[in-house]
Amino acid sequence: MPKMKTHKGAKKRIKVTGSGKFAIRHSGKSHILTKKTHKRKKHLGEDYILRDGQAKKVAKLLVVSQGR
Repeated sequence: MPKMKTHKGAKKRIKVTGSGKFAIRHSGKSHILTKKTHKRKKHLGEDYILRDGQAKKVAKLLVVSQGR
């Protein structure tokens, strides 16, 4: 069986935090910003921590060992 390869698209978009969680960017901050409030745009700029179910799928894409 060959080695699993890292999904390069996911690698560019997802970062692993110091505690091992996955952080991604919010969507909706690239265009049509005039109708969005300042507060909404500010919160969209922050990273989003993935939940456990999503994190398992992402770990497979990034070929990360989760404590094994």
